[in-house]
Amino acid sequence: MSLTNILKAENLSMTYKRGRAEVVHALTEVNFKIDPAEMVLIFGPSGSGKSTLLHLLSGLEKPTSGSIKYEDKEITTLTDKELTTFRRDEVGYVFQSWELIDHMTAVENVESPMYPSKLDSGELRTKSLKTLRQLDLYDRENHFPKELSGGEQQRVAIARALVKEPKIIFADEPTGNLDQETGETIMRLLKKVCRLGTAVIIATHNEELRRYADRVVRISNGRLG
Repeated sequence: MSLTNILKAENLSMTYKRGRAEVVHALTEVNFKIDPAEMVLIFGPSGSGKSTLLHLLSGLEKPTSGSIKYEDKEITTLTDKELTTFRRDEVGYVFQSWELIDHMTAVENVESPMYPSKLDSGELRTKSLKTLRQLDLYDRENHFPKELSGGEQQRVAIARALVKEPKIIFADEPTGNLDQETGETIMRLLKKVCRLGTAVIIATHNEELRRYADRVVRISNGRLG
């Protein structure tokens, strides 16, 4: 494992208003780092701040204060356009609800985050099909999400995150909507990706996933313990 952090956050805080007057402290002075090829699990109950932390670290949201460096590049100061490029080129995200596009086939869903791309349409299709087949979805590429099982939809979502060959993957409760057997399959896939060099950050409340992690951190009331 490299001694150089691929991602490092310092004194990360996030506050927002609820209603007219209530101020919610979603995160308070969080420090976090991860190395290449490391799998880190962030444990916490619902409302603890783990999803907020993933959103900030992946550039989906900007913190109220603090620093987030990706390979020594500060991402909190990037413009919205620069953040869009960062998310497209550098990271993959697996949502709990999968977030597949209903009117797109499996292969079209996998292709979707790569646009705009320097590759032509044929190269994009070839790369997307290869990724789907690596996840044992040989005969599902032309199926729509409603025609896939929950486990198949999650594997399509993982393929969509992997196809860009990101250096870091964020997964928010990736096994939360799955049965135990399918969930373990998904975790083995993520572990395999990690061994090949991709850093993986997983937010979860499932203690059984600890055995897959290189490191475990806990979050409660917006603070890492």
